Amino acid sequence: MVHIVGAGPGDPELITVKGLRYLKEADVVIYAGSLVNPALLDSCKEGAEIHNSAHMTLDEVVATIEQAEAKGRMTVRLHTGDPAIYGAIQEQMDAFSKKNIEYDVTPGVSSFLATAAALRQEYTLPGISQTVIITRNEGRTPVPEREKLKALASHQATMCIFLSITMLDKVVEELIAGGYGADTPIAIVQKASWPEQKIVRGTLQTICEAIKDKNIDRTAMIVVGRCLGADYELSRLYAPEFAHMFRKASK
Repeated sequence: MVHIVGAGPGDPELITVKGLRYLKEADVVIYAGSLVNPALLDSCKEGAEIHNSAHMTLDEVVATIEQAEAKGRMTVRLHTGDPAIYGAIQEQMDAFSKKNIEYDVTPGVSSFLATAAALRQEYTLPGISQTVIITRNEGRTPVPEREKLKALASHQATMCIFLSITMLDKVVEELIAGGYGADTPIAIVQKASWPEQKIVRGTLQTICEAIKDKNIDRTAMIVVGRCLGADYELSRLYAPEFAHMFRKASK
C-alpha cells in the first residue's frame, strides 16, 4: 500500500495527525527532499528505508515502490504542502494504477495557507475579495493563455502566486498590465512556518526594490490583492441583526 501524504508547509507540527501516523508506520519513505522539512524524518521508525526523490526520476520512484510492494512493505510518498497543488502526483498515481498498486492520498496544509497565517491575514474580506486565485507565472512549465497572470489579474481577486519569485519583475509587469494598480499591496513570504520565515511587504510599484539584498529564493510565496491591509466590511455572520439556523436576530 502507498500513502501519498502532504507534509505541510514546513513546521513539522503542521503535518496532519493521520499523515504523521502513516509516516511513523512506514517501511519505506520517499520524500521530496528539496522542500520537505527533514525534521519530519525523525518520526520514521528504526530501520525504515528512506529515499530523497530530489535525486530520482519518476521511473525510479515507481520502481522503488514496486520493490516495496513485492515485499509486502508499506510506503509513504511524502510531498510538501498539500500534494494536490503543484505536487506532480497525478503522473505517479496513474503509474500506480497501471501497475495495480493500491494507494490513497492524505491532504496537507498548503503553503498558501501557512502564508496567510504568517501574514495574519484573511484572504476573503467582505467588500474586498471573495475569491482566491492559486496560480503561477509561466516558466519552464507553460501556462494556458486564458490562465496567464495578465488575464487572471482582470478579476481583481486575491492572488497567491507559487513558483514565481525568481521572475518577480515579470510578475509585476503582468499584474499591472492586467488591471491591478501600481499601488496594489503585495507581500512576499519565504518559507512560511519555518524558523527562518521571512516577510517583505510593499506595493507592485515598490516590491522589486524592497526584496533586493533580502536573500529571497525560489521557495517564496507571492500574495497580491487589496485584502492586504484593507478597510473592509464586517462579516454578516456575527452581526446582531443577522439570523441563521443557530441564532435568532436581535431586535
